[in-house]
Amino acid sequence: MNTLDQKLLKEIADLERVPQGAYNIRKNGALEGRSNSANIVIDTKTDKPGIDIHIAPGTKHESVHIPVILTESGLRDMVYNDFFIGEGCDVDIIAGCGIHNSGCETSEHDGIHTFYVGKNAKVRYVEKHYGEGDGTGKRILNPQTVVYLEEGATIQLETTQIRGVDSTKRETKIVVGKDAEAVITEKLLTHGSQTAESDMEVILDGEGASGRVISRSVAQDQSVQVFYPKMTGNTRCFGHVQCDSIIMGDARISSIPAIVANHVDAQLVHEAAIGRIAGDQLLKLMTLGLTETEAEERILDGFLQ
Repeated sequence: MNTLDQKLLKEIADLERVPQGAYNIRKNGALEGRSNSANIVIDTKTDKPGIDIHIAPGTKHESVHIPVILTESGLRDMVYNDFFIGEGCDVDIIAGCGIHNSGCETSEHDGIHTFYVGKNAKVRYVEKHYGEGDGTGKRILNPQTVVYLEEGATIQLETTQIRGVDSTKRETKIVVGKDAEAVITEKLLTHGSQTAESDMEVILDGEGASGRVISRSVAQDQSVQVFYPKMTGNTRCFGHVQCDSIIMGDARISSIPAIVANHVDAQLVHEAAIGRIAGDQLLKLMTLGLTETEAEERILDGFLQ
């Protein structure tokens, strides 16, 4: 890998070298490198672009990295990745996509990830999106994530996109089984004329299921953000949706949370707040010697932690 590849992998997967254990690195629509472990096997799909990741039952304290990088202008990459996580696992999955576009054509990556999480398994899925390059071509990312949680299973889904991506449309659907839990944490910052849309649905389908959505975003300049988080309770369950946004400049934000109860014992809550940075917060930091710009950056960094 060259210096540019290494920089992108560092940004999206915190990788400074080839990772230990199982990994699959995709570059410009082709396989760049792959390794399996005793418990994690990655196979190339035969009917469409993408991979199947099989994690053996009982696998604990292991991780698999599946980053994607694009460095060619004008490339549209599409993948279908399926994860089969065995009963009783406890694993981390680190994904993400980095685009470097120095040309005048659009570069785009669309990924459809489907997770089948076995009984009592625990999964932490981290996905970061990053864009850079001095070209006029756009950088577009459209991820779709579908998760099926069996009884007692847990997934922590963490998604981050901070600057650099011109357009994104994220679609997320999680079906939560009996006594299972889904926690989604979404962090987003847009600027310039960037656009971002997040369409999210958590279906609490099994008795004792729980779900939580935590969305934090910042919209600057003329950027536009739209959020559609939906929590549906079909049985005795608990769900909470929380969306907090900071708006700056001439940006626009729409947050449209929905809760749907189809059972008398479904307990569902939603909260949404959009506002500007408080003046007293800026003033306090500026009295400590920071400029207004530095104070804003410090506040935004803390908000998106």
